Amino acid sequence: MNFIGEIAGLATSFFFAMTAFIFSKTGRMVGSQVTNRLRLIFALAYLVILNLILFGEPLPFSAGTSRWMWLGLSGIIGLSLGDAFLFQAYVYAGTRIGILLLSLAPIFGSLIAWIFSGETLTPLQITGIVLALAGIGWVVLSHEEPADAPHGHARRGVIFGVLAGLGQAAGLVLSKQGMTGDFSPFQANAIRMLAAAVFIWLWAVVEGQVGRTIESIRKQPKVLWLLALGALVGPVLGVSASLLAVQHAEVGVASTLMALPPVIVLPISYFVFKEKVGWQAIAGTLLAIIGVAVLFLA
Repeated sequence: MNFIGEIAGLATSFFFAMTAFIFSKTGRMVGSQVTNRLRLIFALAYLVILNLILFGEPLPFSAGTSRWMWLGLSGIIGLSLGDAFLFQAYVYAGTRIGILLLSLAPIFGSLIAWIFSGETLTPLQITGIVLALAGIGWVVLSHEEPADAPHGHARRGVIFGVLAGLGQAAGLVLSKQGMTGDFSPFQANAIRMLAAAVFIWLWAVVEGQVGRTIESIRKQPKVLWLLALGALVGPVLGVSASLLAVQHAEVGVASTLMALPPVIVLPISYFVFKEKVGWQAIAGTLLAIIGVAVLFLA
């Protein structure tokens, strides 16, 4: 049985979990918005080099107008707007609630794919998704945020969190549409990253934030190597793996497997950073693992 999509979904979660540690550090150093802008530039540079080596052209110019349209729109909605909403959710409602609301993406993705593509899930797949999301939710809710966490407008934060989940789901569905046939995830990722980078930097120009971004880097030059590493692990390897996942699996299944970073981060936090882990987090992890197992059995 072919498990390429499911394995790619799990790999995506692993890459994103690693990126969470890196970008949380860069976010504290130069801010989340500066991190967001610069990670896209680094990722685009990596993908241009990678596409030159693998396909002989920096960007897939021969991909056709249709692919560029679907994947470009996917990059703007998923990588630019979706992530911007997520960062705002973190600010207004806190990281825990933001991550929890982002976990709505598999539900949104399944509904969008069903409405526009006729993609359906079996009862066993739905069961696996429910179990995995319940486990993820349990893990997230068991985490206590610091008392000084920067949030205070819960209702606004919830709205931004829901929009983040919707943006990620819509981005994946659009990506799947743009990757019909045997199209390379690295080529697709290059198109998405280019569209996202152009959009996010035009936004920075309109808001007058370009100078502030450059000044932040001038004051913290050491952050550049962390941004370069994070961009390679997350936007390049992680996003490419996510595209491979939606290319070979149902959107609902793939996006559920991509929502596992809170579960994957748990043992790393315990064994590497010696953080305490409660029984609720352990129980939630086991439930999520059972859900993943059901998805593979399905």
